[in-house]
Formats: sequence, structure tokens, C-alpha cells
Amino acid sequence: MHALLTKLFSVSLCALLIVGCHAQPLSAKHDPKSPWWELGFTEPNYMKVWVEDTAVEDIKGKTFLRTGGGSASGGQPEDGTESARGWHGVGSSAKAVVGADLPKRIFVRWQSIVEPQTYRAWIDIPEEARQLMLTSVNQRCDKTPDQTATYISSVYLGLAPGGVVQVWVRDSWHHPIKVAKAQAEIEPMGPSQGKTHGRYAYPVSEKSKRYIEKFGIPYGSW
Repeated sequence: MHALLTKLFSVSLCALLIVGCHAQPLSAKHDPKSPWWELGFTEPNYMKVWVEDTAVEDIKGKTFLRTGGGSASGGQPEDGTESARGWHGVGSSAKAVVGADLPKRIFVRWQSIVEPQTYRAWIDIPEEARQLMLTSVNQRCDKTPDQTATYISSVYLGLAPGGVVQVWVRDSWHHPIKVAKAQAEIEPMGPSQGKTHGRYAYPVSEKSKRYIEKFGIPYGSW
């Protein structure tokens, strides 16, 4: 009887080990990954922006200043379509927020060049977004299980005329997932906190001018 019980225990243990191995076949536990996450910006086609400043408050209550700025990813295809309506991607370039834990909320102040107007907003980041960020670097894509997981998790802010802020994170399949939307307020001090006497970072491009003359600024489409 003792020998039979020992055998049954051994068989059960092996079965549990096998199940355990197959329970997380996409685990990225040993894949290389960054200890931080990155913040990037995108804009609708033709609707150029200039990001003046950002800040991050992480889930531990720490605030990180000057976490990114400058231009955003966008395009000016001149293909005769109303391509400024809606969003057509979230860009690729971003900057690591060194030292920060997962984001609780993010501040952004930016110039909407085509209006022109300057906006500012704090955007709350939901728990769903943080879970997707964790999964993206800790689980491989089931379509490409032999490839390592995403090296660094990402947050992208979409900035549009009218003060619209859209937020995406990437999942394990590298797909952008919309996780939040916010309405910014007008910055009363104007561009560059009034230090440039109302002058914006750069003039409206000729391509943007032609697009707006033909189609206008598609408020409400973002």
C-alpha cells in the first residue's frame, strides 16, 4: 500500500508540474525589460502641436517634473482625404520616465499650433491601463510566442485642437489600447507661460493651411 501511495503521489506531482509549465507558456519572466516606462505624444494629421511641459505622479505618490516635451508624431499626407479626422496611430518615439513607478496621473501643457491655443490638463490613468502596462512586458504575444516580450511599457498622449487629450497604452500584441480621455483647460498665460509675448513655437505649415482651407479643423472627431 505504501509503495502504491508513493507511486500515485509521484504521478500526481509530475502532472502538477506539467500543468504548471503549460499554465504560463507565454511568460516573459526571463526576457530583458526596462525598469521604467516611457511617455510619448501624438497628434492628428495636419493638427501640429508643441508640448511645452509634462509631469508624472506615480502610484507611490512621487511627482516627476519635466518628463517629456517637444514635437509629437503626426503626418501631412496631402492625399485629398479628410485624414485629420480621428486618430491614425500613436507614433513611435517616446522618452523613459526614469525613477517613476506606474503612473497615477499625468500633467501636460501644450500649444495647438493651428488654432492657435495653449492648453493644460491633469489626466487620471485608470487601473486598467496599469495592468496592461504590466502585462505588455511580462507576457509574450501568443501570435509570436518565440519572440521576447515588449522591452518597455508605453503611455501615449494624443493632443488635439479644442483641448482633447486621448490616452493609449500598448498591450502584449503591441497594439495601442485606448484607456482614457480628458478635456484640457485653456492656459491663461498663453504660450510659453507668457515668456514669448504670445508667440507660438512655430507658424502653421503651408500644408496645414491648405488642408484647413479645404476641410476646416474637425472639432468633435477626436
